[in-house]
Amino acid sequence: MLSIDYANYEALRAHGEETYPNECCGVLLGKNEAEGDGNRVVTLVRAGNTRTDAAHNRYNIAPIELIRIQRQAREQGLDIVGFYHSHPDHPAQWSPTDFAEAHWLGCSYVITSVEKGKAKVTNSFLLMGKEEDEKQFHDESIEIYMADNQESLQESKA
Repeated sequence: MLSIDYANYEALRAHGEETYPNECCGVLLGKNEAEGDGNRVVTLVRAGNTRTDAAHNRYNIAPIELIRIQRQAREQGLDIVGFYHSHPDHPAQWSPTDFAEAHWLGCSYVITSVEKGKAKVTNSFLLMGKEEDEKQFHDESIEIYMADNQESLQESKA
């Protein structure tokens, strides 16, 4: 399960609306919960989409930016627990390209469908496997909670 507070959930969806008709992208920072309970997002970091050839249906985070974000996370005592991006006028389902370019095992990959500039469905997929050649995406439920009291707002099934 991916746990994320309401403000961060809405921020990643708004990011998709702001970059429409191009894909947005960003990194989820937090902690992997003990006992296999999933990833808990503490904050997110917007990243620039460096794809100039097909930004409407592809994204790329520059390696130098990803290293900067990883250092920032470490300084805050956090880990990279996932990535997010949008699918303009396309379902919130991973594509063969999304799968081919996913390499962070144990991380959540969040996709928001943005239809005609408005965020619609948001789904999460957990990249599982012990090695690159046996990786698989698994549907992951999203738990949205209110940051003030940690009360669960909703749970959606991918």
